[in-house]
Amino acid sequence: MTPTVHVIGHPLVQHKLTLMRKKQTSTKSFRALLEEISMLLAYEVTRDLPLCTEDIETPLAPMKAPVIAGKKIVIVSILRAGNGILDGMLHILPSARVGHIGLYRDPKTLQAVEYYYKVPEDLHERDVMLVDPMLATGNSAVAAVTRLKKSKPKSIRFACLLAAPEGIETLRAHHPDVHVFTAAVDERLNDHGYILPGLGDAGDRLFGTR
Repeated sequence: MTPTVHVIGHPLVQHKLTLMRKKQTSTKSFRALLEEISMLLAYEVTRDLPLCTEDIETPLAPMKAPVIAGKKIVIVSILRAGNGILDGMLHILPSARVGHIGLYRDPKTLQAVEYYYKVPEDLHERDVMLVDPMLATGNSAVAAVTRLKKSKPKSIRFACLLAAPEGIETLRAHHPDVHVFTAAVDERLNDHGYILPGLGDAGDRLFGTR
């Protein structure tokens, strides 16, 4: 499989992303906008899920109708900021199973350190959507995918709000089979590992801890 970065250029996504980038945007507005964009991202990430048919009856006639094949998808949030995307996606996928991976970035090495992991036991029967607002250095994404692959899920897709070229290359180097879905690919990282021009620390802006 050739790894692909899918940039969601829908006008609504791009407009809402611009509002999120503005430094004067309030915590309340930032949270609401992330939830709205996440719903739109969910449509794109799930666009090619396989379908099968089942026999149903409408009020007028029986028919064979399409439904998503196999087990329900699993949305795995990289804590803490990933929960902002998780909340929006659950509006579109209310029956999805949910997992959490707790990671923090060591400020000196910029490497990801795991402190929590909880996912459905039957991950090997399900497709996984891994979510985090930012793909910056890529270290957290690589650590999360590496951990998930131990449970042998059917597939893993990574959905984020913003990505940096450095993060994309890091994820591609370690996990070339994981496709990335993002609203934008920004210019680069700064010396502290933050995306430029970016939107600041997504977790701090989401939870009002900036």
